[in-house]
Amino acid sequence: MIRQVGPTPIQPKHRASCHCGAVVLELDLPDGIVDPRRCDCSMCRRRGAVVASVPLSGITLLAGRDVLGRYTFNTHTAQHFFCTRCGIYTHHQRRSNPQQYGYNVGCLEGVNPFDLGDVPTRDGVHHPADRVA
Repeated sequence: MIRQVGPTPIQPKHRASCHCGAVVLELDLPDGIVDPRRCDCSMCRRRGAVVASVPLSGITLLAGRDVLGRYTFNTHTAQHFFCTRCGIYTHHQRRSNPQQYGYNVGCLEGVNPFDLGDVPTRDGVHHPADRVA
């Protein structure tokens, strides 16, 4: 778990926003940033975001419901959310664990995901939900 990235301590209730500021979230991060990672699935490798997860109850939308877009593909289990004004991906309901949201660490106010150092990449190309029984 990461409680500080650069000069900015991660708050137990930490704000996140898109680039233009229209979408504002409050994240419950009592343990800081837990398990930051990248994914190489077709969606994640194109957006290049570092993500971490919180329970579904761990994100509160404070502003931007009217500009929050949603995108699904393949199994349509994961729900990817983004600002329709600036295009920034803010969070998604995870396919591998639909009881969690993945959030874009780069959207956390005062946090630079490049300060995290080496972030592991998960194999999303061979996702278990894609395997045929």
